Amino acid sequence: MALAIFLFTYVFIAGARLPYLKLDRPGGALLGAVLMVVFGVVTPAEVYNHSADANRHAIDADTIVLLLGMMLLAAYMSQASFFRTAGAWAVRKAHTPRLLLLAVTFISAALSAFLVNDTVCLMLTPLVLATVEDARLPPAPYLLAVCMGSNSGSVATFTGNPQNMLIQGASGLSYASFAAYMALPALLSTAVVAAGLLYLFRHDLPSKRFEPNPPPPPVDRGLMALTLGVLTGVVVAFFAGLPMSWSALAGAALVMALARREPREALERVDWVLLLFFASLFVVVYGVNKHGWAEEIRVLFEPLMTGPPLREMVGFAGLTLVASNLFSNVPFVMLARTWVPTLHDAELGWHVLALGSTLAGNLTLVGSVANLIVFEAARGKVNMTFLRYLRVGLPVTLVSFVVGLTVLLLEHALL
Repeated sequence: MALAIFLFTYVFIAGARLPYLKLDRPGGALLGAVLMVVFGVVTPAEVYNHSADANRHAIDADTIVLLLGMMLLAAYMSQASFFRTAGAWAVRKAHTPRLLLLAVTFISAALSAFLVNDTVCLMLTPLVLATVEDARLPPAPYLLAVCMGSNSGSVATFTGNPQNMLIQGASGLSYASFAAYMALPALLSTAVVAAGLLYLFRHDLPSKRFEPNPPPPPVDRGLMALTLGVLTGVVVAFFAGLPMSWSALAGAALVMALARREPREALERVDWVLLLFFASLFVVVYGVNKHGWAEEIRVLFEPLMTGPPLREMVGFAGLTLVASNLFSNVPFVMLARTWVPTLHDAELGWHVLALGSTLAGNLTLVGSVANLIVFEAARGKVNMTFLRYLRVGLPVTLVSFVVGLTVLLLEHALL
């Protein structure tokens, strides 16, 4: 029953549709979680963490709280016009379409290194669309720069994306040690993304200079200073080894208390549907793990991860890249986090899982929620089909993945 419910849920996670059931990913995940409880696969006590065994609970509350805290901080930064200011600065500094593409890619990556990449894409997409329309530039390469740059930059830290947050909770690694290993692969992967976009769209981007002059956005300087100061303090707390979930939520609560604004607007910007999606997935994947199916799946893929440590890790990396597109990266990470401790080098395994599952998001249009956010926001202005995206995503992802994995393996060999 656990496997049947998981496979039923996976149909919706993969973006497919069943006759007479108009369910999307969050709806399918919620239905799967309910079915796990209704059919007795998971007990309500395990869902609510009221089980007699403290280690047997489905929902990872730390991950949910960390996501909530970072989303609230990003919401207040948006209210202060931080994202609009960053976009206007990039436009003023870029005097050619190619430089603008580079700026969009690296700004998306830099912001996503500390804020959740889905939130960054949600904030930047309307600004980028307005900018390229004013400059009469083709929007597709710049929108790809937003989502691909955001995905590659989010590799750098635990707070960059939801799957890294899951890895943080399961691995026990510190924020500082994770960032020390992942910052360079993230930077080089972003450079590959930028170079790939410049090359693949070389005939679409005119070489002539332009003089963009965007109007300065209205900035709430007090709120911006407050949010940036608090965010800096939160990141310092991360590096100091304080609990990440409550550090982020405490920072968000402090901004809420001192912002002199009604908190409703910030709370409405939180992606509650995404939080519900994650909570539901936790229950579904817990049911699969509880009844041994995650281990059965690992045994199925074990031939790809046998042999000496280097071969094992390369096989695991390749499996992560492919499976993150088949299962979607977040559900795969939920499954694979029980496998990593069985690898020869578990710490390297966590880093490889983070790198592969995140960069896999650049491979296909549905590979990352960030991609869907960008092109849903641009619907009617850009017709991005699955195959059109794949022609860009396939070469860029493969090259960035090889570069990032090589650097990561060298770091572990030398440090």
